[in-house]
Amino acid sequence: MNRDASTKYLSGGATSLGWGPQGLGLGYPAGAATLISLLAVIFAVWKLTGMTFVIRDIVTFRGEALFWSAILVSNTLGTSMGDFLSDSSGLGYAGGALLVGGVLAVLVALMKTPMVPNVLLFWFAFVLTRPLGATAGDFLTKPVSKGGLDLGTAGSSAVLLAVLVGLMGYAHARERRPAGGVTRTAV
Repeated sequence: MNRDASTKYLSGGATSLGWGPQGLGLGYPAGAATLISLLAVIFAVWKLTGMTFVIRDIVTFRGEALFWSAILVSNTLGTSMGDFLSDSSGLGYAGGALLVGGVLAVLVALMKTPMVPNVLLFWFAFVLTRPLGATAGDFLTKPVSKGGLDLGTAGSSAVLLAVLVGLMGYAHARERRPAGGVTRTAV
């Protein structure tokens, strides 16, 4: 939607992928506006149906259709945001990842206040996980000359595995702590 059908987005001398235009060429602002509008329409229809936005309570076909439509559009919006942050914003891969990570931290902080409903925070966070993954992944894998760390697929997978294991260890240790955070030792 954002990119044009020019050959600059195709690899190695290809002139097309063989199945029609390669993009609408709307650009990031118009593409984002289109996707945000489409997501707003989905949520408005969802609201008008009177069905719940609480994911664990969706049990009908109509609810599933609305949920998966919102997922599809929000995934596309998030990926587009990641591309914009990495390629066109001037922030680069690391800057884009830090910006999105900071916004996600604000959303986590807002969970502790009654100011914003948790369902709304979930959908904002859901959209933002896509650009976080795209920018952080590009930062780990892209060449140093393009602003990345050039760790490649195996290196970036090792880094992400280490982060995952570390977070799981932290969560496990946190669960084992007694209530109140006081550690007691046996005598």
